[in-house]
Parts: sequence; C-alpha cells; structure tokens
Amino acid sequence: MNISILGYGNLGGSIANGLISFGDLNKLYITKKDVKTFSQNIEDKRCILTSNNLNAVSDSNIIFLTVQPKQFKELAEEIKGHINSDQIIISPITGISIKDLEDAFGNDKKIIRCMTNTAVAVKQAVTSICSNRTGKKSVEIVQNIFKKLGHTMIIEEKNMQAATVISASGIAFWMRLIRATAQGGVQLGFESKQALEMSLMTSLGAAKLLEENQSHPEDEIDKVTTPNGCTIEGLIEMEHQGLSSALIKGIEKSFSKINLMKKE
Repeated sequence: MNISILGYGNLGGSIANGLISFGDLNKLYITKKDVKTFSQNIEDKRCILTSNNLNAVSDSNIIFLTVQPKQFKELAEEIKGHINSDQIIISPITGISIKDLEDAFGNDKKIIRCMTNTAVAVKQAVTSICSNRTGKKSVEIVQNIFKKLGHTMIIEEKNMQAATVISASGIAFWMRLIRATAQGGVQLGFESKQALEMSLMTSLGAAKLLEENQSHPEDEIDKVTTPNGCTIEGLIEMEHQGLSSALIKGIEKSFSKINLMKKE
C-alpha cells in the first residue's frame, strides 16, 4: 500500500508518525513546499520526503489532504487531474465539506471526510469518519487504518464540526485540565515534575475506569466521595467556581467559532 500525506504540519506529521508502524505500508510520501524546513528526521526507508505533490499522488493508493483550510483550493487545483477513481481521498481539513471535496475532485471519486487528533502519533487518537456515496465501500479500509492509530467512530457529516471540537480541540482542553491539576499539586507542596506525573497518571486511570467498567463518570465519582469528606468538599468548591459551566461554555464557544470559520 502506498500512501501520501500532502501537507506536513502538526496533524500531517502526527499521522505520518502513526502510519510508519504499519507492516503493510510500502511507500509513504510526505510533502511540503520546502523540504529543507522538515523539522523531523524520518529515517524509515519507506518514507519519501518531497515537495512534488503530483509524484506523490500519482503513486499512491490513499491520499491524505492535511493542508490548512485556506490552502485547500490551491492544492485541489494542482492535483485534481492526477487523481483516479481507484484512489481514496481522505480529508481531515477543518470546515471542508464532502460537497466541497466533490466540487473539487468529482462525485465519482472515493471521498472520506474525517477528523482525528494529534494523539494519532501515539496510536491513541479518536477519529470520526463519514463519506460520500462513492466512498461508502471504502470506509472500512479507512476505518481499519485509523483503528491501528486509536479509536474510530462512524458519524453523520452534520456532526463533524462538533466532533472536531470534542476530540480535536478536546486535546487542548484536557491538557489544560491536567496542567491545572498539576499546578494544584505544586501549591500543595509537590515538585513540578512530581505533580505533573501524579496528575497525568491519575487522568489515565480515571479514563481507564470508565472504559473498563463501561460506567458513567458520576458512578465513579460516587465511589470516592464519602459523607463530609475531602473529595465532595473539593468538588462542591469547583462547581461553585464554575468548573463544569466553564468547560461547557468553552466547548460551545469553540463550536460557534468553527462554524464561523466555515462561513468565512
């Protein structure tokens, strides 16, 4: 299998790092306008770093479009004449709809729209997937790729913007929560490194409890809150300070912004 990643930014680089581990990968083309500015030294012999999008597209079974939204039209114009109906086009570009992709490449092309996150680099991504009619039979192929890089979900395209906020922007939201917990640990007397380690491993444990027990967060909260105890005291204070409300409002604000970006 030959795969190309057109646009080596943060997301393109993360996807590349995840794909390198594939046993059935023959060639991985990674493109950037100026190859001299590649920030990462990729030593895998299957990886071809190039500024030539056309060569990459012509020799690939699967094509990832990982440029910025404002660069999409220029890229599509450049490569559209070199894409055939056997290839699969995968776009995680924010705000670029299936209709936009069909207008650019034709509705006879296999088009998959997805949204993943930077945890794809460590095989812990959450990837939401939808397709056009022509690409429906290829969804399983794409899903199998992303299953090797984390968790996948098939969703309706109308929910793709919301999925972007929850799982892509969500990485930053969770990082801020982990950082805040670590800062609290420093306030209580731990060294910064110890506090961050404790915060990180506790967050992983909390997520694992929900996954393994298939439980609701409140069920797990009830297990560690005792009457008149320190945990419920802390939770009540956090809610008084607006923790849940701030998170929800932040998510809604991100959602409003992503829809505004789409109109722009």
